[in-house]
Amino acid sequence: MKILQLGKFYPIQGGVEKVMYDLTIGLSRTYQDVWCDMMCVAATPREFKQVLNDRSNLYSCRLNKKLFSTMLSVDLVNKLRQYCKEYDIIHIHHPDPMATLALILSGYKGKVVLHWHSDILKQKLLLKFYRPLQTWLINRADVIIGTTPKYLAESPHLLQFNKRKYALPIGIERIEKKGAEKIKSVYPGKKIIFTLGRLVEYKGYKYLIQAAKYLPKECVILIGGSGPLRDELQSLIDDNNLTDKVKLLGRISDEDLPSYYSACDLFALSSIWKTEAFAIVQIEAMSCGKPIVATKIPESGVSWVNKHGVSGLNVEPENSKELANAINEILSSSELYQKYSDGALNRFENNFTISSMIESCRKIYDSII
Repeated sequence: MKILQLGKFYPIQGGVEKVMYDLTIGLSRTYQDVWCDMMCVAATPREFKQVLNDRSNLYSCRLNKKLFSTMLSVDLVNKLRQYCKEYDIIHIHHPDPMATLALILSGYKGKVVLHWHSDILKQKLLLKFYRPLQTWLINRADVIIGTTPKYLAESPHLLQFNKRKYALPIGIERIEKKGAEKIKSVYPGKKIIFTLGRLVEYKGYKYLIQAAKYLPKECVILIGGSGPLRDELQSLIDDNNLTDKVKLLGRISDEDLPSYYSACDLFALSSIWKTEAFAIVQIEAMSCGKPIVATKIPESGVSWVNKHGVSGLNVEPENSKELANAINEILSSSELYQKYSDGALNRFENNFTISSMIESCRKIYDSII
């Protein structure tokens, strides 16, 4: 079986690229009868071929121009036309208008798996022009994969199409618990609420910051990540006299990240828009047995990942008081805390390991070959 993962760009900069890469490596290493390659557009103007293992190559195509967050590449079209006939399945990752255009122009006649990571939400003008290609892609697909059953069921772009759909939750390696004492020593006697992500509007950090007003003084919120709203969020912290309760940490290195997951008592996800479709950070925290407080974003899979009453609590978005109440409820009862801690770890092990993602993906491929 020869598979091509198609879409996005390299090097890995986000969740979609990470899933593509993990599937490519995982499938080719796990199954002796599978060859799995990855084709994408390079973030730099050059092109290259990289051997990933004895049954996997990475083809990174030359970038011509970036427009509306889309990597335009004539080379991607040419390379896909050249190589597509070698593959039994092309597994295309959406949203990526360039990959869709390349697939259309390739003349490929084999099976297509459409991996619907999210709707196009921010780029309204792009969607206006891309919609005919998107409709073609949905019609062309033999099956549609989504990261959660909720997103598959509620995406308005998929409702009208009678297609086989499979939920394939994102899977990761368990975060190694280490370095907790290093972080705890900086915040002695504190209960640590941790969150991680770019400092952008859809993350809803202003509501999490305001929630600190309703938390006891022994709680501290640590926000990891950088982004354009840093100064605005710091001003909000200063203006509300919350400098002892909320800390903006800036970018946290991959090396230090396990220490924060290990040290925290609870992970909070305050996102407010459907742009947050899954939130891998939730399952990273779950892998360390940390309870989650997240938001019930309409049409998003976030609240499916964090199962309410099992791995934590879900609250209405844009509601600081509800965020605080949920955090206080979990942290104020050792019995309840242990229930959600155990539930988070069990939910991770049963749903979000990388091995389960690879195995489930192989079964989907088998169903269409």
